[in-house]
Amino acid sequence: GLSSIFTLLSMSMYVIESEWNDETPAKRLELTCNTSDEALPVYWKKGTELKGTGKTLIAEVKEFPDAGNYTCLTANTHEIISYDFFLITKIDSNGQMIRSILKSFKEPNRTFLKCEAKNYSGIFICSWMTENESPNVKFTIRSLKGSQGDVTCSSPVAHTDKSVTEYTEYTAQCQKENYCPFAEEHQPVEMFLEVIDEVEYENYTSSFFIRDIIKPDPPQCQYVATNGTVTWTYPRTWSTPKSYFPLTFRVKVESTKKHESQVYDTDEQSMQIPTAGPKDKISVQARDRYYNSSWSEWSSLCR
Repeated sequence: GLSSIFTLLSMSMYVIESEWNDETPAKRLELTCNTSDEALPVYWKKGTELKGTGKTLIAEVKEFPDAGNYTCLTANTHEIISYDFFLITKIDSNGQMIRSILKSFKEPNRTFLKCEAKNYSGIFICSWMTENESPNVKFTIRSLKGSQGDVTCSSPVAHTDKSVTEYTEYTAQCQKENYCPFAEEHQPVEMFLEVIDEVEYENYTSSFFIRDIIKPDPPQCQYVATNGTVTWTYPRTWSTPKSYFPLTFRVKVESTKKHESQVYDTDEQSMQIPTAGPKDKISVQARDRYYNSSWSEWSSLCR
């Protein structure tokens, strides 16, 4: 029946799957005016355009102009009785959603919804990007039910990067309730992002364990000139105690004279670099010592 065609999002808001080619006929939808009085004369409008009279209306939905708000009004007083809002999601001939609103990240490739955590607190940040042609785009992000422990997210915030003017990045901070940093995760978090641009609907998912999306903040470092030693501290945002959540580090020495860089690995929080020239650039990065998650960005220069 009709219920297989559309998914109920909220009260009288429907998503129509439209196969995006010229051959496929429009979807025929039967709309029923939500009135208890059978004898009440009613009519239908879409926007300002009259669509028909009577309690039921057959709407044909195929392209974006067919989507939007269908309103049922009383014939004598022109009061709105009910309205149905139709969104279109484009699908290809295999029934797969054609996604075009979001831009994918370069890293990791073909990722549209990217989530990262600075520590094992259960707090993580999800981000996604749009091209700036769509100013009215709306988002909702939540976790799919069934993944253990509820996830709550803040409202998405837009960040327009002055250097990359054609894209806008959105972020939402999410928290997994009752997340235990010391326990093994058995159930992945499944995030679900819904995107509505005018009358176009798309959704995106990302499934992960917190341990796999860990990316520490960079360490804070300083250089002691007297004995040529670099020292650094754990990032303030990293999980404690550090005996239980140890990091491993890389120290990078970029030679300005030779235009080459050397990278040293260590589990310590200091390293002597007697060979460093006075103009060499030194920075440090960190990663979880026992789990192959992401390296942090490089720190700002140690001197």
